[in-house]
Amino acid sequence: MIDRIALIATVVAAVGCGLVAGVLLAFSLSVLPGLASLPVSDAIAAMQRFNAAILNPLFLVLFVGTAVLSTLAAVLSASTSRGAPALVVAGAVLYVLGCFAITGVLNVPLNDALAAVDPGSTAAVEAWQNFTEKWTRCNNIRVVAATAACTVLILGQGRSALG
Repeated sequence: MIDRIALIATVVAAVGCGLVAGVLLAFSLSVLPGLASLPVSDAIAAMQRFNAAILNPLFLVLFVGTAVLSTLAAVLSASTSRGAPALVVAGAVLYVLGCFAITGVLNVPLNDALAAVDPGSTAAVEAWQNFTEKWTRCNNIRVVAATAACTVLILGQGRSALG
């Protein structure tokens, strides 16, 4: 029974990691480059709206739920006889530290600082440059971590799913 729950938690966590990676990748590939083509005041105002819009129940369940399921999968996989528990643990660590924690420690404070900026102020240009450089670098780390977590979680349960 624990083997089955571990497998389900791992598979759902892997899907969650992949979905989160996709959302974050879209920001790096299209949203930030698109905003870079706008006047700074418009870019700041748009990003402020994006940051407010992403805080919706569906995304929060996906983002937080993936952290919870990854952790549950890691704990349960340690007590199963199938799969590769070390890979499941590694996948959970990649997501929880490389995506979830970086969001809370780095991206959210940058979002909060940008939320306080008046897009039409004289300080807006400097604030935007500071934001985009740091935020994009952190976001790219989150993309890599969530993608790697997805891959490692799948590999960690590959033997269980196949046999």
